[in-house]
Amino acid sequence: MRFSEPVRMADDGEHSPVWARTKRRSGGTPLVGVLVTLLALFGVLTAVLGIKEQSLAEGGAMMDGWITQAVSTVKGEASEGGAETADATGAAAEAATEAAPAGAMAAADAMKKQ
Repeated sequence: MRFSEPVRMADDGEHSPVWARTKRRSGGTPLVGVLVTLLALFGVLTAVLGIKEQSLAEGGAMMDGWITQAVSTVKGEASEGGAETADATGAAAEAATEAAPAGAMAAADAMKKQ
């Protein structure tokens, strides 16, 4: 009786069977894992708030309030930082405007001496 190649290779202690040679990667890319985890956490949070508020709509409204509060906080801090930067830039421009004529006069005097 003739055996097929995979069977003969399986009987041989040195070689592994053909079907055992392929290496499978466990899991996907890390980015996919992070996204799936975040979506699962979002789903659990939605379910918990839905149970607590006895309505998914009210739970969603609560999450919307949190998101709105976070966005307004970030925008408020960003606009304050922008105002400070604009003030500093204006002061630097005024100083440069005042220093330019003095620098030009010093350069002209230095050229006259040469």
